[in-house]
Amino acid sequence: MTTATALQYSHTLGFMANQGRGFNNPVDLAFDSDGIIYVLNRAGPEVGVRIAYKRITRCTADEQYLGEFGSGGTGDGGLWWPSSLALDRKDRLYIADEALNRVSIFDREGNYLDKWGAAGSASGQFNRPSFIVFDLDDNLLIADSLNHRVQKYSTDGTFLSQWGSYGTDPGRFNMPWGLAVDEAGNVFVSDWRNDRVQKFDLGGAFVLAFGETGSGEGQFNRPSGLAVDGNGNIIVADWGNERVQVFDAEGRFLASYRGESRDSQWAQDYFAANPDEAAGRWSADLEPEIEARPEYSQHRGYEWERSANVEKLFWGPTSVKLGPDGQVFIVDSLRHRIQIYRPET
Repeated sequence: MTTATALQYSHTLGFMANQGRGFNNPVDLAFDSDGIIYVLNRAGPEVGVRIAYKRITRCTADEQYLGEFGSGGTGDGGLWWPSSLALDRKDRLYIADEALNRVSIFDREGNYLDKWGAAGSASGQFNRPSFIVFDLDDNLLIADSLNHRVQKYSTDGTFLSQWGSYGTDPGRFNMPWGLAVDEAGNVFVSDWRNDRVQKFDLGGAFVLAFGETGSGEGQFNRPSGLAVDGNGNIIVADWGNERVQVFDAEGRFLASYRGESRDSQWAQDYFAANPDEAAGRWSADLEPEIEARPEYSQHRGYEWERSANVEKLFWGPTSVKLGPDGQVFIVDSLRHRIQIYRPET
């Protein structure tokens, strides 16, 4: 029997910074064997001044800043449209890049090791790889978004298998994005443009699907990253609805969260050192009432408008990861931060 898990806001990690102690459009994070966090900063668009902002930040959940590495570029070790990252059992860091259609590999100190991948639609090729995760056998699963499939590779880049194709039937995809693996080895896929989550067994056989297009409970508007906790509950970043939803192991809706962020310690330190900016911030209305208007539907809707104006809320949540102690880390991309929640079972 699945146990329902409530999430309680704990604290926030990070704030906006082009380089150094902060993030710039973070899209994903991962943990090494010591619990150190690696945060992937996409920092688009790809213009000269922003190239250096594409990087990986190393830090801890209690807000220790440990440095950064990487930079934008198309050569070895360069990042262009970095989309996801994962660490293998040897603490090697793998980064998927949508624009370069490749996976780059670093050690956990940031030293470049290798790369593999090529553009195309044949087995072992990519068309916008959007998310990566390791399975229980330390093989790398890749959401090959515009090829509408999931591919499996060994850590040296050897192609092993694939499943999925374009469509709306069970087992088919329309631009898959997020990936997660549960304790039994089942694979969960956020089927982005089909507005659903699908579950597959170890061999890639379809098990179940849940979700449909909409903004109601259990519905999705472009689901992105997701995670499965120890109770089998599925935590999904509902990107287009600016929220995170929780489902039980059978895909039944349990709860929804819109964000409760407060200033991180990094942000507090910055404002303490910059009192003029702090004064402007404290005099501003950070939680304005946003009325529904017809023109909002012409963009991304009322929830997008509300998130853009109410600072504590999620704005563009892209990834959900579980920390070593079971905490839930939600990458709040357009707010340049990570909101951290505690599970309460």
